[in-house]
Amino acid sequence: MRTTSAPVHYRDQQAWRDLQQFLPARLRLTDDTAPEEEFWDWHGHRVHLDRYPNPTAKAKVVLHHGVGTNGRQMSLILGAPLARRGFETVALDNLGYGLTQVKPSTTPSYDDWVDLVVDFLAHEQSRDDRPIVLYGLSAGGMLAYHVAAKAPRGSLAGIVGMTFLDPRHRQVRDETAHDILTARLGIPLMGLMAKTPAASLKYPMSLAGKMSALANDPAAMKVFLNDRTSSANWVSIRFLDRYARYVPAVEPEDFDACPVLLTQPAEDRWSPHHLSLPVVSRITKVPVDTVMLDNAGHYPLEEPGLQQMQDAIADFVTEHTT
Repeated sequence: MRTTSAPVHYRDQQAWRDLQQFLPARLRLTDDTAPEEEFWDWHGHRVHLDRYPNPTAKAKVVLHHGVGTNGRQMSLILGAPLARRGFETVALDNLGYGLTQVKPSTTPSYDDWVDLVVDFLAHEQSRDDRPIVLYGLSAGGMLAYHVAAKAPRGSLAGIVGMTFLDPRHRQVRDETAHDILTARLGIPLMGLMAKTPAASLKYPMSLAGKMSALANDPAAMKVFLNDRTSSANWVSIRFLDRYARYVPAVEPEDFDACPVLLTQPAEDRWSPHHLSLPVVSRITKVPVDTVMLDNAGHYPLEEPGLQQMQDAIADFVTEHTT
């Protein structure tokens, strides 16, 4: 969780500046090109937003991180590039991540993550009626699905996932957990602990998941694993239990809320393509497209995958919002 000594704004944080040195020069931000920073109050939590406002944009893209990243890292690889193409983009930090300030004496769960994004979409639609596409990286991809399944019909024009991982499937748990012991014994144990006062105890995500596979560049991984607002974060037993067991409002066979795009990194060492198939192969009532990102890791730092991702998402948003 964010500590009291952590910066309030990303303009005062060094971690993302260190990380972007591993990105192509065209994607590196300066103080002048960084997004505007806002806060949105949600049930006593102060949610941090990175926004590239564009009142003339025909569509908005809302960006969501995974369990090893944060909103500014989404702005780096997608928010800023899509903004330059004429879209309004907003990257949020969900509860416990980035620079969002969690209400004292609360222990948010994964259910709260879903509800927060559902309410954020309603908040954005109260500002104007432009169509919205929701993007999620890593665990954020499945969150995008969960949000689309739960939100009122018409809330989203489409969802994009950098993998769609359903932890209810044993193979997904086995291959994405830190180790097989965590997958087979740790998750049931957390289920028991979540029913006790121990639910509020914190556990490092780097020991829960295969965080070392987040990026394929070892030097970049050092930056990630030193960042308590992303990969070095600790989350509650309650959050991990609910993440592993969350049941969507609509199962994939019946999902018909909006079109779906999977942008799958071809060199993903954490969640390769086959782990998304238990979800996307069952979605048949709406269009589902897959674009492979050549040479790219789970958090993509590499070309041509980055360019392919940005092109595919820009085309998807344009196709489904005009």
